[in-house]
Amino acid sequence: MIDVVRYKKIFLSLSAILVLAAIVGILAFGLRPGVDFTGGSLWQIKFSEIVSKTDIRDFFETQINLPPTSLSYDQTSGVYSLVLREIPDAERQSAFSAIKEKLDPEAEEQDFWSISPSVSREIKDKAMQAIVFVIVGISLFVAYAFRHASKAIKSWKYGVVTLITLAHDVVIPIGAFAIIGYYMDLTIDTTFVVALLLIMGFSVHDTIVVFDRIRESIIKTRHIEMGTIVNKSINETLKRSINTSFTLVLVLLALLFLGPASLRYFMLIMLIGTVVGTYSSIFVASPILTLFRRS
Repeated sequence: MIDVVRYKKIFLSLSAILVLAAIVGILAFGLRPGVDFTGGSLWQIKFSEIVSKTDIRDFFETQINLPPTSLSYDQTSGVYSLVLREIPDAERQSAFSAIKEKLDPEAEEQDFWSISPSVSREIKDKAMQAIVFVIVGISLFVAYAFRHASKAIKSWKYGVVTLITLAHDVVIPIGAFAIIGYYMDLTIDTTFVVALLLIMGFSVHDTIVVFDRIRESIIKTRHIEMGTIVNKSINETLKRSINTSFTLVLVLLALLFLGPASLRYFMLIMLIGTVVGTYSSIFVASPILTLFRRS
């Protein structure tokens, strides 16, 4: 039997360190918005031989006057992805002719699309609204769902703890992506937002299962100490939580290494969020609930 409550200071300290590291990573490296949020063009090109990023960047800046704001290379597919200012199709064709003439005659276009600044601003606003709505909505729903909970812990406290846990589960993957993105020259897009929303949904599902078992135990055993009830509830749901998360992790690992290159970092964020969310539902949310019991 795992005594989570007894060692809650260790578990909460570990979470605090991870959150602090994530915040430092976000502040130090930042998140670079992609075409979805800034407007512009995304151009994916495959060359017959590996070309250094420096040579490609210099060519686009000096030869065709299209300085890329972002340039990344996928080793698996051999595709270079460039984020540029919004360019019309005629200019793209002219630029690609110059690429084939001066850089690589066997170069191939893999994908190209553009988005206007007005549309990108709307997408960015909607994405932010979606994240805020989900966090607040889930917290209010949990508070409402536990409105008939025992008097030992009022329903709004369940909602507040859920809000804290969701923030924990979102900040850590964002910080990890900020660090990875800095060294891999990655940008965030709508798939990144979708990953965060999925992480929150999975995390709160796991947390509610534990909370519901705690509520039932409180009602059935009114004279038992709160820490004992929380430990008992966690251990009763521990096997289910680990098995559910493990099966999802296997799927994400398979897609991470064998799936399409365009979704690789989406799967990476999902993988980090799944592990963090499983940890938080067991070792963060429930111990914090015991602290609220004393208030």
